[in-house]
Amino acid sequence: MKWALILIFSAVIFTFVAAGALFIYYAKDAPKLDMSKLESPPSTVVYDKDENIIATLGAEQRDLVQTDNIPVMLVNAVTSIEDHRFFNTRGVDPIRIVGSLLNNLRGGHIQGGSTLDMQLIKLSFYSTDSSDQTMRVKIQEAWLALQLDQKWSKEQIFTAYVNKVNMANGYYGMGTASKAYYNKPLTQLSIAQLALLAGMPQAPNTYNPYKNPEAAKYRRDLVINSMYRFGKITEKQRDEALNTPIDDGLQTLKGGANIPEYANDFITEAIKQANQETGLDAPNAGLKIYTTLDSKAQNDLFNIVNTNDSVPFTDDELQVASTLIDTQTGGVAAQIGSRKREITPFGFNQATAVDRDWGSTVKPLVDYAPAFDNGIYTSTAQTISDSGPYFYPDSPNIQLNNWDNRYLGNITVRQALALSRNIPAIKTLNAVGLDKATEFANKLGFKYAVETGTNANGEATFEPGTMTYSNGISSNSRSKDTQYGASSERMAAAYAALANDGIYTKPYYVSKIIMPDGSTKTYEPERTRAMKPSTAYIITDILKGVIKGNDGAIPALSTGLYAQTPGLPEAGKTGTSNYDASEYQQALETAGITQAQLQGGSMAPDENFVGYTPQYAMAVWTGYKNKLQPIYGENMYIAAKVFKAMMNDLYPDPTSVEDWQMPTDVIKQGSELAATGN
Repeated sequence: MKWALILIFSAVIFTFVAAGALFIYYAKDAPKLDMSKLESPPSTVVYDKDENIIATLGAEQRDLVQTDNIPVMLVNAVTSIEDHRFFNTRGVDPIRIVGSLLNNLRGGHIQGGSTLDMQLIKLSFYSTDSSDQTMRVKIQEAWLALQLDQKWSKEQIFTAYVNKVNMANGYYGMGTASKAYYNKPLTQLSIAQLALLAGMPQAPNTYNPYKNPEAAKYRRDLVINSMYRFGKITEKQRDEALNTPIDDGLQTLKGGANIPEYANDFITEAIKQANQETGLDAPNAGLKIYTTLDSKAQNDLFNIVNTNDSVPFTDDELQVASTLIDTQTGGVAAQIGSRKREITPFGFNQATAVDRDWGSTVKPLVDYAPAFDNGIYTSTAQTISDSGPYFYPDSPNIQLNNWDNRYLGNITVRQALALSRNIPAIKTLNAVGLDKATEFANKLGFKYAVETGTNANGEATFEPGTMTYSNGISSNSRSKDTQYGASSERMAAAYAALANDGIYTKPYYVSKIIMPDGSTKTYEPERTRAMKPSTAYIITDILKGVIKGNDGAIPALSTGLYAQTPGLPEAGKTGTSNYDASEYQQALETAGITQAQLQGGSMAPDENFVGYTPQYAMAVWTGYKNKLQPIYGENMYIAAKVFKAMMNDLYPDPTSVEDWQMPTDVIKQGSELAATGN
């Protein structure tokens, strides 16, 4: 007996020494107790320009609760099921730890030994995966919990736990779940409802009352009985709670992220900018993001393209992508990337995509504006020959035609641009020179891809370089890289420079971000002078004729006339892309029409309009997802009509808008303008 007792005593001592050594061995590699990781960031909130909340974001939707707003009955429910000695331990519970270690030594995972302190540590520093349910992790959790208990009170620890736990359906924190599931704060929930929430963190998806009501009821009842067993509720309260239906008070489940459909595309781009500016995963970083969004304008734009109230859409498949920019600030005021489509948060946004052609809308920017800016043209009355046949200067075997396959002979520069003649446009570009035109376009946010070779996969590689002559009438890029090409965002920003005295502002969506620690980052827009004030004014004056006909002196294109708002100072340009010879017949077949049914009209994969007033610039693209599904007939005017509808909403009294003021270095010569260079 004596020797047996000695052996038992020695074994116990050895076990404790070995356990201590094991504890030290694993604990030394534990992460540093970073207190900031214990506190849950609130949901990221997005505000419009007037600082109204427009969205809450993130996979983890949190509505943080303070200690004073946590009911005692929730404390009783959580501690009864998770850690009934919580207030009497110092971070770890030796009795539970020993039981768990014995289970682990038998080959099982560490289960059931965690105090609430340790669970908070796990939620903050480790995952709930089985790979993190090991002795090493459990010991490190215990070591960190011991440290935590020296720094925080039990009330602080419990509050952090309540705000941290996963409550299924994209919600985190019991306060968040209370409002999402019951539309009430925690203080107004019944015992049965509190017990349901208290039991969910152990296996949130398993005990999800919406998807697994039977399992949820089993777990809830387990919590209720534990509360009774530990004297936290009376027998009557227990029976009433157990007899409460599991769906008592549950509201219709909404998605975790609250992103309004009408502003989804704008928010997509705002989050991209916030990610870039902060280096964080913005939706999950607990940020307050203040944006340039004009909520009324955004809602109006959404309604314009998703109803037939303002624009007569012929079918639901025709798509619209548009960006509206405030010309004074350069901030994006509204944006939409599609119509009649299911919304995907942070999904593809055609408004910023560069895979479609903006056609002749590039002519004012890369042909005529650089010509006036470099002194090639000094007057809108100068003449240029619209004659042919004419071939691209860099491709003498490729003939260039006008959109109507006609020649007008000698015409003024004003007529050449207003009537969108292709041959005069390329002749103008040739007079400027590709290098100078490229330099000018770069200042307006456009880059051009130059092929440099091939990569290991045999794919072409590109780098920014000089445009080609075809870029004088088309935005097409040889590279799919998004740094090249044009989008509604880039076109609106470039035209905004015409509206704003030649000052270009890089388009932006975010003006200020408040970090979780309260610090503020303000983002100033990047502004540069892209052209002379005289250039901006002269091009604007010409483009007024596209919409209004310049008092009848210019036979403006009929498409541009559909953008006209009487009394409003506005300018703009149409743009139509083309099918090549091989695509043209395919497009007719896709549309199910014949050439005769076009009745002399045209069809195109892309029809665009970019217009502006002194306060706003707006770019509108229309087309079908399938490029071989053509736009034709009345749909050719949709882009211009969207612009007009938006201007009508922005300007209830268009006659009150002040027109652009002529710069001192521009003079009027009859109906024409000239730059004096002074």
